[in-house]
Amino acid sequence: MDGSQTPQSTTGFGELLRIRRERVGLTQQVLADHATLSVRAIRDMESGRVQRPRQETVRLLAEALRLEGRGRSDFEAAARRPFPAGEPRDEPTAPPVARGAIVGRELETEVLADAFAVHGDRLVTVAGLGGVGKTRLALEVARRLHLGSRWSVRWHRGGLDRRTDPARALGDRPTLLVLDGADAGVDSVLLDELFQRCPGLRVLITARVPRPLPGGQVIPLAPLPTPGPELDHDPVALAEVGAVRLLLTHLRRLRPGYRLERDEAPAVAALCRQLDGLPGALELVAGWSTVLSPRQLLARLADGPFHLGPPPIGYGGGDVGAALGAALDRLTLDERDLLQRLAAEPGDWSGDDAVALSGRPPQEGLAAVHSLLAGGLIRSVPARDGVRFTVLNLCRRLCGTASGPGAHRQLAAAG
Repeated sequence: MDGSQTPQSTTGFGELLRIRRERVGLTQQVLADHATLSVRAIRDMESGRVQRPRQETVRLLAEALRLEGRGRSDFEAAARRPFPAGEPRDEPTAPPVARGAIVGRELETEVLADAFAVHGDRLVTVAGLGGVGKTRLALEVARRLHLGSRWSVRWHRGGLDRRTDPARALGDRPTLLVLDGADAGVDSVLLDELFQRCPGLRVLITARVPRPLPGGQVIPLAPLPTPGPELDHDPVALAEVGAVRLLLTHLRRLRPGYRLERDEAPAVAALCRQLDGLPGALELVAGWSTVLSPRQLLARLADGPFHLGPPPIGYGGGDVGAALGAALDRLTLDERDLLQRLAAEPGDWSGDDAVALSGRPPQEGLAAVHSLLAGGLIRSVPARDGVRFTVLNLCRRLCGTASGPGAHRQLAAAG
């Protein structure tokens, strides 16, 4: 693929319209009002049902989105672009439908979609802790490629089965194959065969255990950003932080009309920090919001974050404590020892700090930090002087109670 190619050159008009609308923070209804169009017209264009809108419609949309210069010309060109020569005209296979909106992953979605559609990557693995949102991110990337670039999507739970002859099902058209939850690994030989037989194939793998594959890239997925204490009394600024946005989405779904007031903002911020912005943990705690306020939930978490079990209804996630414990069990003795040392250190630290603390040769110490990051037990934090990290708060609590082998079983019993 030509390295000078821009995202707009491969993105369909409907997907480009949705990206532009979301970047300026407009709902479909508000954009329809500004452009003097119907909401149905916006929906039909974004879903791909209308792929060649009228010139006047494009003009109204460009003005409503306040597009100028190159951005406007790319937008107008996308509306005129015909199907590429030789592209299959049969309807592409759609991905599964997500059960809820994705919140706070706009950048990750754009980067992953561009990796496949713009940069031509063929194999990417998204690795991370259980409950961090790997499946939801994969669904959003698949939806974007399906609607915007008319790719087919094949969704498999786990790995591939050679007996089913997956190449026949994939065909020749551009296809994203998603292997969701492939923790047991993927047959690399079979994968190579598929790439050779299916030139339009791209593969996205999600797994708790990162397993590097030839020619592939592993991307660790971190929890959502959490607010600093300086934002505790600023509800407007708080509501812009990824973890808070997601928690508020859950709260408003369960308590229609809920508003983040100034007196309750510190408790909401503290909940997000204690739960590290981990989407699964935020969904779990929000499930209790029908009977407990954020302040009451915060008080209960003070006794131990793993003592708050799933609510009877309104929660479809997994066991966060068990996921953390299982991630600890997968560590080597040296990695577990380093994590214990880092968890006892206040604040953040650099890779060099971790090497010094480990007492191991630099290459071994940095490799251990890399494994902890890929496993989701530590996260990078903003820093002016290079890359720095911190241990998840949940992991600190876990290291202080059940850090040896079998920790996930102890936590499951405690929950």
